[in-house]
Amino acid sequence: MKSLFFRPQAVIFDMDGVVTDTMGFHYKAWKKALAAYGIKVGHCDIYLREGQKGLDTALEMMQEQNIDFSDDKAREILKLKEDIFKQISHPKLMRGAPELLTDLKKEGYKMALVTGTARREVGHILPSKLLKLFDFTLTGNEVKAGKPDPEPYNRALEVLKLQPREAVVIENAPFGITSAKGAGIYCIAVCTYLEAKYLQDADLILKNLKEVDKVLLKAHRHH
Repeated sequence: MKSLFFRPQAVIFDMDGVVTDTMGFHYKAWKKALAAYGIKVGHCDIYLREGQKGLDTALEMMQEQNIDFSDDKAREILKLKEDIFKQISHPKLMRGAPELLTDLKKEGYKMALVTGTARREVGHILPSKLLKLFDFTLTGNEVKAGKPDPEPYNRALEVLKLQPREAVVIENAPFGITSAKGAGIYCIAVCTYLEAKYLQDADLILKNLKEVDKVLLKAHRHH
């Protein structure tokens, strides 16, 4: 079993595709909202951008299809996407997420959630008993620059009062990995939606959350 060479004090989680199994809902909502504006997208367009602020996704999609892009129109698309997401999504957790979060809490880890998703979507999709396990939650509307910029993870370190080397980030998408590495934090990637070939910039790539649980519990006990 792979192991960490240090003993982190905090674990910072991405939400979609790590804690919640919601990327399917996000994809359907984006597809529908963008189609209303004449923009066609495929799975990869959305999955590879996961973690990005919604407004940036809308702007980039309009840009790619040479559609007259203004911030106002992007905001309209995003609003539509969020409304559709709310209608179609329901709380659905990744396999092993509740166990992982509970184990880490018991072990004494500090925990934070850093997501590009809007605050109102987080409350809708994450059961409150799990949300309570996090010491701190940062959402897409609360940062100037979203992932892949390091700002979200830098902010998490500030709030947790930790140095980059004292934390670990759990991610599942390229933008999130870039953001974590930009903040100087060790990053574990989980192959939930994307294959390992898309996640090569992470420090460690694991198959599922059960493996993450083993690695982190071992790290705390063996150092």
